[in-house]
Parts: sequence; structure tokens; C-alpha cells
Amino acid sequence: MLSRLNLAVRPCVYMCRCVHTKEKGKPLMLSPRTNKGMAFTLEERQILGLHGLLPPKIETQDIQAMRFKKNLEKIEDPLTKYIYVMGIQERNERLFYRVLLDNIEELMPIVYTPTVGLACSQYGHIFRRPKGVFISILDKGHIRSILDNWPDTDVKAVVVTDGERILGLGDLGVYGMGIPVGKMCLYTTCAGIDPHSCLPVCIDVGTNNEKLLQDPFYMGLYQKRDRSNRYDELIDEFMEAVVSKYGRNTLIQFEDFGNHNAFRFLRKYKDKYCTFNDDIQGTAAVALAGLLSAQRVINKPITEHKYLFLGAGEAALGIADLIVMAMKESGISEKEAQKKIWMFDMHGLLYEGRSKPIESHQQAYVHPAPDQLAETFLDAVNLLRPTAIIGVAGAGRLFTKEVICAMSSINERPIIFALSNPTAKAECTAEEAYTLTEGRCLFASGSPFDPVTLPDGRVFQPGQGNNAYIFPGVALAVILLGVRNISDQVFLEAAKALAEQVTNDELAQGRLYPPLCNIREVSICTAIKVAEFFYSNNLAFEYPEPKDKVKYFLSKLWKTDYESFLPDVYNWPESATKLPDL
Repeated sequence: MLSRLNLAVRPCVYMCRCVHTKEKGKPLMLSPRTNKGMAFTLEERQILGLHGLLPPKIETQDIQAMRFKKNLEKIEDPLTKYIYVMGIQERNERLFYRVLLDNIEELMPIVYTPTVGLACSQYGHIFRRPKGVFISILDKGHIRSILDNWPDTDVKAVVVTDGERILGLGDLGVYGMGIPVGKMCLYTTCAGIDPHSCLPVCIDVGTNNEKLLQDPFYMGLYQKRDRSNRYDELIDEFMEAVVSKYGRNTLIQFEDFGNHNAFRFLRKYKDKYCTFNDDIQGTAAVALAGLLSAQRVINKPITEHKYLFLGAGEAALGIADLIVMAMKESGISEKEAQKKIWMFDMHGLLYEGRSKPIESHQQAYVHPAPDQLAETFLDAVNLLRPTAIIGVAGAGRLFTKEVICAMSSINERPIIFALSNPTAKAECTAEEAYTLTEGRCLFASGSPFDPVTLPDGRVFQPGQGNNAYIFPGVALAVILLGVRNISDQVFLEAAKALAEQVTNDELAQGRLYPPLCNIREVSICTAIKVAEFFYSNNLAFEYPEPKDKVKYFLSKLWKTDYESFLPDVYNWPESATKLPDL
């Protein structure tokens, strides 16, 4: 074992190492990127100027992870758990991602939905340390210089929100930053994407949330949302600044924009930039994957179903459009496919001649008026007799007992998807769906629910239609292959890839998605399927095409162990990671 005397005897070795080190001493422990806590070895402590700044014990990451887990188990309040978990990220990111990946089923509901919604609503009250880049309407004309302040220069993916429609919670302004931060955590956890190549961004153009405008802890502009042309000019400048600084193939993921702007920007940018909207396309893919899994259970193709949506916003329209695309692959026309899909919004069914307004992007699902009007969603179910109901309205428990029982009486195996987030906004619970249909329904939800045991002893594992099954894998393929545009077909391929990974045993348990504990493997398999699509359609820019894509993708994953990052972070040559025996 080395000692101070050893270093005195061989000062040339010590000095040689110091020349290569970027930083020394306490700053290494204050940076989450370089901090290992008590896992710094004795040699590292001596070389890096940490000797005496840590207790003498040298811990393994396993012990650190165990401490993290035990402390977490003592906390019952979800928001307090969120604060604790994200605090670890601010101190030791490798340990954070190690524990998150090892305990993904338990911790995803904390770092993302549903707890992230609560964290966003309280963002200014629990604020500890800024993460990501904040750009306000007052910064118009200076966005590139703001991006220059971000320390990481090799950014491959950006997640951006303007905070107008955070989950089912509405306009939270800059408090919505918790969503891009949470999404980036899932990029790394689910798909092994280097966290330093990810950039969360919040665009602040004001908020129409009166409660926030009266909140002394609110952290954004105290003004109503800017709806003028300046807003569009700001987003245009942002998009161009990103690709100007980081490259034309930088992935830009839109999150939680209001319906009108979400569709507008998707149409405007998708052919010009490498971009997608997760609320529209990611939600669509995970919902379609659930329907494809249900198809295997009841042996009834998606072309033979009638779908009734509760909600007609970006999630509903995204899902509907992807269902239509999948039906067209099965041989029916677009018009025939659209006729099988109905939508019910806050004003009732979408139909021709309705007195309430209908948006232009909803027109494809506006049908001739039915023989009788449906004043409630239950009326619509009884009138249209759908085989599947899909809830994406974010309006709470509107899949009532009567609605579920009606679906059960109409269908032998009703499909009930309660996809709204967070849990309080879900259209029904898993227990309600399984109990009221006597276990016959095919259920999926946007928020996690515990297994359901029926009186006869049967146990069902409800499937969570979480976008995390889709967007990390798609992003991994896009980033590694240098793709410059992302078409809707990519999400159809991702949906099919996800559905293929559900085993027959899992379907028998009531699952329509693979277990969340397998999310890393699921994401990589999805990425490989998407990569095959990119190469077969000449959309990839990484050549030669890897012969063994599994090996190639695995070799590119960011690792959570300490040993894999020391030479890179401290700028040591490989040969200098250990001192010679003295």
C-alpha cells in the first residue's frame, strides 16, 4: 500500500500524474461528473489531492448504492423521495444512474410520471440547483450566445418545453423544466445515452396560470404568455441556434407544448430538422404497441376494431394517425381506416355541423352526425359500440363504472386504455377496469398501478403505456446513426418492435408491455429495429453499416461504473490509471 513516504521517494511519478490531471482536490468531489465519494482509491486520493478530505474507508459502488437504497426506503412522501433522488444526481451522477437502472420499476415513478408532475407544480419551492438552459422571450436575438454558456459542447439531443401543457396539469411556465430534466434521465437510464450529450431546455414566454403569477417563488417571467409573432420568431431562432452550434443532425425533442403549437411546430420543422414531438408521436407509438399486443391476445386485427377516444388533442390525434398508418399497411385505405376512429372532446363527439369549434388538425376524424346525439361519454359508448376506448383527455375519472360495464357488455374482451397522467388524471384505475369486467379487459395506463387480485384469485399485471418504452430507443438509433429527419414511419417501426418483445407468458399475466425492469434491453432492441429501418431506407449517415448491430450498440452505451470513466474525465493516459508497484 502506498503512503506519503512512498510518494516522497518517487516524486517524479506523482508529478507526472499531476500534469495530466484537469482538476485536483475538493472541486473533484463537488462535481457530480467526477465525484466518486468514498470510492476514490488510496492512489487516486493521493494523486488527485483528496487524501485527508475523505474518511479513510474506501467503499465500493455497491456499498454506496446500498446506502442510497436504504435511505430512500425510510422516506414515504413521494415529493421528498424526488428531492432526495435528484439530490444524488447533483452529487454523484454515476451512482445516481446505477441505482436508477437497478431499481427502475420503483424509481421511474419518482423521477418521472407521476411524481415529476407534483415536482413541477412545486418546482420553485423545492429548487436546489439549476439544470439545463432557460431561454426567455427577452433573450430573443441572443440565443446562440446563451447556448455558448452551456459547458458541454458535444450535445447530441435536446429536450425542450415551453411549459404550456405539462402532463395533465396545464400551464406551469418555467416550472415545466422538470419534464425535460426527467426525460433526459430516461435517455441515459433506458438507452445508455451519455448524459453529457443531453441538454434540457425551457422556453419562457410567460404563463397564463394566475396562481403562478401570484407565487413569490415562481422563477419565470411575471407576464401573460406572449402569443405574438415574437414567439414564433423565438422558436425559429432557437432551432437554428441549436443546429448551428451542435450540428444539423442534433435531435430536438418537443415536450408539453400546447396543442395548437405542438401540431404547428411538428408540421413546420419535421422536414427541416431532426425533430419529433413525444406527446404526439411517442405516445402514439406506445399506444399502438399496446393495441398490437392486444391483437395477439384476442386474435382480432386492428383493422376490425372501432376506436373511441376520450380527448381530441395532440395525444389522441397522434395515436389515431399512427393507427391509421398501421391499418394502411394491412391493406385498407386511409379513408376507411379513419372511419373506424371517433373522438369525444369537452364539447362532445366530433361530427360534421357541430356547433362547437373543431380544429383543422382534427378534420380527418370528423364524421357525419350520428342518428342521435351523445351528450356524455357513456352515451357515445352505447351509441357507437366501440371495441376500444382510449383516454387521453387528462380530465380524471371519466371511465366511470357505467362506462366500463357498458364496454364489458358490448365486448367479450374490451380494450380499455386509461393513458392520462399523472395518476390523479387517469380515466380509471387498473382495479376498476379488471374488477368491473371480471378480468376480461385488456388494460393499459399512463401511470403505474399495482397488480390486481380478483376475488377468484386471478392476478393481473397492468401494463403501463409509458413513452419511456419508445423515445429512448428511437433517440439512441438517431444519435448513433447521424439521422437528420425522423418520419412517422419510424414510430410505426418502434411500436412494432416493442410489441414483438412481449412474451406469451407476459400477455397471459395481463401485460401488454414488457416488464419495466427490462427497459434497457427493450430500448436497445427497439433501437436496433429502428436502425435497420434507417439503413434499408438510406436514412443513416453512419457507414459502413455495422454487421453486428447488437455488438455495435452495446459498445456505444454510457457506463455507470467508476472504472470506465477515470482516464477520460481526468485526462489520464490509460497506462497511468494505476501507479507502479513501489
